[in-house]
Parts: sequence; structure tokens; C-alpha cells
Amino acid sequence: MDITNHSGSSKRLRVAIIGSGISGLSAAWLLSQRHDVTVFEASDRIGGHSNTVEFESSLGPVAVDTGFIVYNEVTYPNLTALFRTLEVPTAASSMSFAVSVGNGAYEYSGGTGLGLFAQRSNLVSPRFWSMIRDLLRFYRNAPKDLAIMGGISLDDYLARNGYGRAFREDHLYPMAAAIWSTPAMEVGRYPAASFVRFCCNHGLLALRDRPIWRTVSGGSREYVKRITKPYADRIRLSTPIKSVRRSENSVELIDGSGICHVFDDVVIATHADQALRMLADPSADESRILGAFQYSRNEAVLHSDMSLMPKRRAAWSSWNYLTNAANGPAQPSITYWMNRLQPLGQAPETFVTLNPCRAPREELVIRREIYEHPIFDMATDRAQKEIWSLQGQRRTWFCGAHFGSGFHEDGLQAGLAVAEDLGGLRRPWQVEQESARIVRQPLPVRERALA
Repeated sequence: MDITNHSGSSKRLRVAIIGSGISGLSAAWLLSQRHDVTVFEASDRIGGHSNTVEFESSLGPVAVDTGFIVYNEVTYPNLTALFRTLEVPTAASSMSFAVSVGNGAYEYSGGTGLGLFAQRSNLVSPRFWSMIRDLLRFYRNAPKDLAIMGGISLDDYLARNGYGRAFREDHLYPMAAAIWSTPAMEVGRYPAASFVRFCCNHGLLALRDRPIWRTVSGGSREYVKRITKPYADRIRLSTPIKSVRRSENSVELIDGSGICHVFDDVVIATHADQALRMLADPSADESRILGAFQYSRNEAVLHSDMSLMPKRRAAWSSWNYLTNAANGPAQPSITYWMNRLQPLGQAPETFVTLNPCRAPREELVIRREIYEHPIFDMATDRAQKEIWSLQGQRRTWFCGAHFGSGFHEDGLQAGLAVAEDLGGLRRPWQVEQESARIVRQPLPVRERALA
């Protein structure tokens, strides 16, 4: 593995990493090649949203992911390169999307032509055909309108262009809610340009030739094991950091037990709101920029209750948006069909449901997890353009998936970029537009980096 230090620095830095999601782990992985890193994690496990759960089924042990599940080699270039570098085994996944409204009163699946008409009444449904007409119009026109979307929300764009309620509530908002793990009613606040650009880059507005999705064989724990190997003995689990105090020459971390840890620099790889709460004396810019990010709290339930899938088996898809309400996006949930998404062999039907709209049968529940996901609006769009200006100020660095669109590639790009700017290192691969999903700006070279 060829890790190059471009600053020519011979000084080893003592660096604290707070948080062990993809941003923290990737920053620690790259920095550990030249510097002394210590990772602090508040929970009793590492990985953040990379969370593989193993359970015993009637057919033997099953390992299934409950957070990060899939990626593709087109729009996740750094993650693809990382997996190849670490020799992480992967397998093809199958992606499809279904909507089930009003306890199955209205359903369709976008995976195949037959799935669209899993409910035969769709053939003569004005609501269904209104959705299809607007869907085709949006897929065709939205990319062309990118130049005029600056400064407006997705809701504004749809209203100005006369898109109907059926398209918004039966397709676009459910699809976005499934992708971003966010409440459907929040989707309209997204910046229109960022939303459409993301969809274009991921092939979501194409009816064919979409990216091929993949998953980690054996679960995401396989890459977590490999990426932490160089610094496994310097990971401190169940050690929440309550306060970060900065001085001219060092950074002091106070943990939950009141113990003080001293480092040269700190990388805060947590959600933005958590990062802000840790800072003992945040600057005005830190308060303003980090304070612009909001998060939704989501319960993920691993279970085998088929009642949290579409009513019609023909509509079952990899991602399934369900709501009890006959109209509108009230109390939606997302069920991921894990047998379709991951190679589970002969395992019984296994699902992960985000925020169940009705309680699964308790005897069929395997595990419950809580995840937080960023909510993107016009305020966060502005903050993302400024957040890199905070890097290195008072020996403090920030990274996370909120630097981009909230996904693994975004968090990885932020973590690697911070490690490069802080440690004078280079990732051991080259890909086009390696930091394209975040707003990375050149930083002045610090004197001590050249010592």
C-alpha cells in the first residue's frame, strides 16, 4: 500500500478521532499510516451505520445489515477503491422500489412492467396515470431545468411547473424518503438543484441503464474489520466525549468519566449537532455553520413479519414505502427486503423496517436499532458551502456524511480529505473527481506541517 506524505513532514502527530462511522474510520485509517491516532466511540460497537446483525434462524446463522446496505461502482468511486484496497468481498444486489398506500388499497412496483400493474385496477386508475405522466415529464425536464433551480426548494419547483399531487405523494417523495431515510413530508424542503443533481448522478431519472448495485458479502462488518486493523488497539469503545477544549498548542478531550485526554489535533467525525455540543467554546462561525444541520431520529427494526410488506406479493420490491393513510404521506415506513438486497442464501424472509407504520409481531422482531439521518434544506445547502472553512481552526477538524448527500461515499470523501489536509498524506488510489460530493476548499499550509 503506497501512502504518500506530500508535506514532507517528519513530525508524528497525536490525533484524536471522535466517532467511528465511515468518516471517522477512514480518517483514522489514512492518518494511522504516519501518525498516532486514537478513536473514541460513545457506543459499545464501532461502525456507525455499518451495523451487521447476526442471528440464528431455523436454517442456521444469518448476518444482515441494518444501516449501510448497498453501493455502486459508478457513484461511489472512493468506496469502490477502498474495498478493492482492503480486499473486501462484495456481491451483486438487486434494486427495485414499491409503494403501498392505505394498507394496500393502492400499490405498484417500479421494478418491472408487471409490477406497475400488480394491482390490476391501476390500468384504469386516473390517479395512477397522472403519476406516470408527471413521472415521465419530470425525468425528461428536471435535468434541463437545473440552471434555473438555484435558491428554490423542491416543493417550489414542483408547484411552479404544475406537477400533481399523485406524482409527489405516490412516487417522488416516497422514493426520496426511502433513499434518504427521512420523513416524506420533509422532502419538499430539499434544495431543488441538489436533489435533481443527485438523482441525475445516480441514474434515478433514467428508465434504463441504471447503475448496478452491490453489497458487502457477509455484511458491512467485513470492511469494518479490515479498515480498523492498523489501529484496532487504539479504539476506545463506550467512551463518550463530553467536552473539547482547544488551546494554541493542544486539544483537551474530557470523556464521560471526567478523564482528560491531550492531543495535537482532533477530528470530530460525528453528526454536526453532536460536534457543536462537544465544543467548550465554539466560535461564531462554528455555531452558525454546524447549527444549520438538523437530523431525523429513525427506528430500524430487523424482523420477519411479512405484514410490513406490500399486500400483493407481485409488488414486493427491494425497497418498499408503506403508509396506513389513504391520502398523503402520514406515518410512512420503509421496509427493506433483505433477501433481495443481500446474499442471505436459504434464510427465511428477513426485513428491516424504518419507522414501522404499524407494530410488527413482537415474536418476529430480531433487533431494534436507532439511527439519525441528516435533513437537507436550503439552510444546510448554504452551510455545506462554508463548512470546509472551519477545518484546522484551533486544531479542530470536522467530517461526516452531512458534508455531502448523507451517504457512505460522502462520509468517506470527507474523512479522507480531512486526513490528507491534516496529515499531509494521500489516499493510495486515484479516481476522477475524488471529492466531488463535498465542497472541499484549499487550506493554507500550516507551519508545523512542514516542520
